[in-house]
Amino acid sequence: MLKDLRVAFIGSGVMAEAILQGLLRQGLVLPTAVRCADPFPARCDDLRARFAVETTTSNVDAARNADIVILSVKPQVLREVLRDLRGVIGPAALVVSIIAGATIDTIAHGLDHPNVVRSMPNTPARVGEGMTVWTTSEAVSQQGREQAGVIFGALGEEVYVDHEEYLDMATALSGTGPAYVFLVMEALIDAGVHLGFSRRIAQQLVLKTMQGSVAFARSVEMHPAELRNMVTSPGGTSAEAIYQLEKGGLRTILSRAVFAAYQKSRALSQMPDRHAANDGAPKATNPA
Repeated sequence: MLKDLRVAFIGSGVMAEAILQGLLRQGLVLPTAVRCADPFPARCDDLRARFAVETTTSNVDAARNADIVILSVKPQVLREVLRDLRGVIGPAALVVSIIAGATIDTIAHGLDHPNVVRSMPNTPARVGEGMTVWTTSEAVSQQGREQAGVIFGALGEEVYVDHEEYLDMATALSGTGPAYVFLVMEALIDAGVHLGFSRRIAQQLVLKTMQGSVAFARSVEMHPAELRNMVTSPGGTSAEAIYQLEKGGLRTILSRAVFAAYQKSRALSQMPDRHAANDGAPKATNPA
C-alpha cells in the first residue's frame, strides 16, 4: 500500500526515526522514496548514512511532491513550520501529525490542507512495541485511513478512535505512560539496592519481572485484579506489600498523575497562536 509512495518527514527526531525504522524494517517503503528534513546537517548526515534515505535542511524541499508528509517537529515551532509549508503540500497528499497537543483544526488551517491524521504514538515504538492512538479529519479517504493504519501498525499496535478528544486522553495514558512505568522500574530497582542487591542484579530482576508479568497478563483473559489476587496469599508477603501500597495511596496518585497529564494535553490543544501578533516578523529559515 505504501510501496510506490513518497514519504517526507518534517522533523527527524527520536519518534520520526522510530517510524522510519518501522517502515523500512517491514519493507513498507523504499529508502529512495523517503526524504527527511532536519535543521542540523549532522543529523541529516547520520540518517543518510544509516538508512540510505535522502535528507535536507529544508522543510519545503522535503514536503514538495510527497504523497505522505509526517509532521514530527517540536510544538513550539509548529506555527512557523505550518506557515512555511502552506501551499507546498499537494492536494491529494496525506498529512500525519505525531505532535502532542496539535489539533487537526490547527494543522488543517495552518496548511490550508484538509487531509490530516492526528496520532499519539509512544516511546516503545522504537523497538516495534509501541501503542498508537489516532484519528483523522473527515476529508481523509478510506484509502488514506488504511495507509495511516499501515504506518502505525509498523510501530506496534494501533487503535483508531472516532473523536479527537480521545487523543488527549491517549496522550495522558499511553503517550505519557512509559514515563510512569520507567519511574516504577526505577523505584523498584532502588528498593532492591536498598535490600542489598547490586544495581545490575536488581535491574535484571525488575525488568524481567515486569516483562513477564505483562506477557502473562496478555496471555490470559483475566482482569488485573484477578491476577493480583492469584499471587496474593492471605497473610503473605504480597498481601503485606499491597497493604502498604494501598495505604500510601498508589491508585490515587496514579489517577491524579494521569488526569494532570490529560489537563496539560488539553491546555496545549487550546493554546492560542502565540505567533499571531508577529506575522510580519521574519520567519525562521528552516525550523524542524
